[in-house]
Amino acid sequence: MATPLKMLTARQHIQNISAASEVQPHWGYADRVVPCVNDAGSCKYLDVVYAAHDIGMYYTGIIWATIGGILIVWAIGRHFMRAYPSGVVLPAELAGEGVNKRKNAVQRFATAAPSYARSYLLPDANRFIFGRVTRTQVLTLVVLVGYLTIWSFVGIAYGTWVTPVKNKPGLYNTRTSLGPWADRVGVIAYALTPLSIMLSSRESILSLVTGLPYQSFNFLHRWLGYLIFTQSSLHTIGWCVIEIRLYNPQPSTGLNWIRQLYMIWGLVAMILLTLLFILSTPWGIRMTGYEAFRKLHYVLAMVYIGACWGHWEQLKVFLIPGLVVWIIDRAIRLGRTALLHYNFLPSGHMGFRAAPADITFFKDETNGDVVRLDFDHPQDAWAVGQHFYLTFPESSIWQSHPFTPLSLPVFGADTQRHSYIFRAKKGETRKIAELSAKRAARSSDPQEAHEGLMGNARLSVVLQGPYGEQTMRDLASDSNILCIAGGTGITYVLPVLLDIASRPQNRDRKLSLLWVIRHRSDIDWVAPELAILKRKCRNLRTGIHIYVTRAAEDHYHEPNVPTAAEKITATDCAPEKGSCCAPKEIEAQPKSCCQSKEIQAISNSSDSSAVSVSSALSVHGVSKSELNLDHIQARPDLRLMVEDFVASTVRGRTDVFASGPGGMISDLRTIIAGANKGGEVWKGEERWDVRLTCDDRLEW
Repeated sequence: MATPLKMLTARQHIQNISAASEVQPHWGYADRVVPCVNDAGSCKYLDVVYAAHDIGMYYTGIIWATIGGILIVWAIGRHFMRAYPSGVVLPAELAGEGVNKRKNAVQRFATAAPSYARSYLLPDANRFIFGRVTRTQVLTLVVLVGYLTIWSFVGIAYGTWVTPVKNKPGLYNTRTSLGPWADRVGVIAYALTPLSIMLSSRESILSLVTGLPYQSFNFLHRWLGYLIFTQSSLHTIGWCVIEIRLYNPQPSTGLNWIRQLYMIWGLVAMILLTLLFILSTPWGIRMTGYEAFRKLHYVLAMVYIGACWGHWEQLKVFLIPGLVVWIIDRAIRLGRTALLHYNFLPSGHMGFRAAPADITFFKDETNGDVVRLDFDHPQDAWAVGQHFYLTFPESSIWQSHPFTPLSLPVFGADTQRHSYIFRAKKGETRKIAELSAKRAARSSDPQEAHEGLMGNARLSVVLQGPYGEQTMRDLASDSNILCIAGGTGITYVLPVLLDIASRPQNRDRKLSLLWVIRHRSDIDWVAPELAILKRKCRNLRTGIHIYVTRAAEDHYHEPNVPTAAEKITATDCAPEKGSCCAPKEIEAQPKSCCQSKEIQAISNSSDSSAVSVSSALSVHGVSKSELNLDHIQARPDLRLMVEDFVASTVRGRTDVFASGPGGMISDLRTIIAGANKGGEVWKGEERWDVRLTCDDRLEW
């Protein structure tokens, strides 16, 4: 028999414990006294309460079974529907010969259906409410909310029972189904706790199953938290109405209820959950700063789970898995970092060693300084599109930031080259930029260079990762590639072109890079990588277009003097004989045929049979006086560029890779949604199958 203390934890004023001859255990709830010796109305009410709870526990099992079933079907579908990996091409494709065979109905449906869906579900939803997320994610949220709403109301017998108050003649309690309903939404809130933690995990089992990067689940994690807050609020409000309004006598009944230990823990949990809700809003994150938000979120979430345990220990079956998932996630993170940095020390012994990174500093007082880090590190290759979390011990060991490597991984090599660029605005990146500037200044001073802790301009870096999606895994061998980047977003898209440039390609495949920067000197951020593309350009049908949006501000730079990254000799990228666009050095000449073609290249792309297979590096917006352009006109027309690119492709679908400001990503989602034509894809016109892969780690 259960102890009286356990039964008192629940509803001590309802059940007559002294008259108990037997108790019935109920999973996740207080044991029930049988037979019921209360008045008939109270006994009927207790029947409804326990029946609703028992079936509610079954419903939580159904909810989790549904989630598990969806994941299993998803994993099986990924296995059987995976396309050829990147670089696997048929001989006919490699030669650009042969006739495309018409796909059967199943194959055409497999490509036409997603294209049709993208045309409606790819654009942003209501940005004011949801932030910069697609309609697909919002639709997923709506389906989840609708599904949970159904389980919140079914299986409850609704009614009202007016019962006398024991030893209080003339006083009555009004018992309604509000009680079991409030318990139901509370149980579901508990049941969703492990899912919320899974959606926030960096070492995500959801990513392993679905293939989606962990950051894709941030939106659902945030809104599932809002849903848990709503359910908990309804649970709290429901029982406050019951205990303070519907039960008598007052105020003694309400005071006795709120003084119970489980209620005190319930109030603590609700206060913590309210803080979590406020701090996780865009307004809260901007107010506290992302790093402060992240630390507070971890601490408050763990204390909240402890308070939930104190409030209703019987539901710890949902809390323990959540804690286990969180602990495993942190343990794997630490383990991966240790394995990455457990190497030979200068002394010859094995131990933990941070990577010494060379610093290149680009000063920009107006928009924020830019720092480039380069270092070699012994490790296995990562996949293009993945990123690492970087910690800088000389600044803080408690903060890490995600950065995408600009360098291309080399499979089979013992050591990998890491290159990163980032703009410092505030917070930790600002501190790193200031430290980098000091190191760079010291390295330029011959008297102080040898006195530095790490010699020349270097900075210690600790890696964690890699994380994120493998953008090249399912890329079709004949897919046309359009890369669009804004500012430091070039680190996300440039490795895609570098990877493709290192492989044999068919002649009809079209590649293009559009990079929007503020100043002409910004090109030097990625000078080594652009040089690699130039050397390989004779083998690629590639266009590299760079837009400078604030060229008018570059008073310190002569418009017709190329930067280091722009310089290119004719032997690096030799055009076809007779071409007027043989760019020895890219210059803005107002009446040359070379310049006019550079300007027109954005809107008029040629067929593969009519152009050279060479790349062309064009810089737009760099000479206001000669080109009659200002910094606004120098911005590219993304819609026109995407439409012209798709229209000029010879065969195959188009994959757009993009990274940059949130506004640019939102615009591209709308543009690419409009470029998809599921009906044409069904007819065999693959060019209208246009896909977008973007770096969307931030939602607002």
